[in-house]
Amino acid sequence: MNVILRAVAALGALAAVTSSTSAQDLPSEVTQEMVTKGNEIFHKTGLCYACHGQDAKGLVGPNLTDDAWLHSKGTYDDLVKQILSGVPKEQSKSGIPMPAKGGSAITDDDVKAVAAYVYSLSHH
Repeated sequence: MNVILRAVAALGALAAVTSSTSAQDLPSEVTQEMVTKGNEIFHKTGLCYACHGQDAKGLVGPNLTDDAWLHSKGTYDDLVKQILSGVPKEQSKSGIPMPAKGGSAITDDDVKAVAAYVYSLSHH
């Protein structure tokens, strides 16, 4: 039961971060609707939470809530490219690969939404 309560609390905290991101903080090609959709995909069909954690602070994969980027500059376009192509083990600074689209079957539009959500986590 404690695990469920902690997961619910983490999701609530992330929802608060997401809702506090204003449109002026987002790149011109990103909408608040994309961020909201990306949050849902991140925590469900995108499987992102499996490596980055429900709170996106990292498990096997790195923390996505700070301003330290391992494989890019953390721009929205960089995030889209990285999620689309993944990170091969030999290029991974942690030695842990990330498959394209996190190993999920999400669409390219879903990738853009996830990238918008991830961008909002560290650029608020």
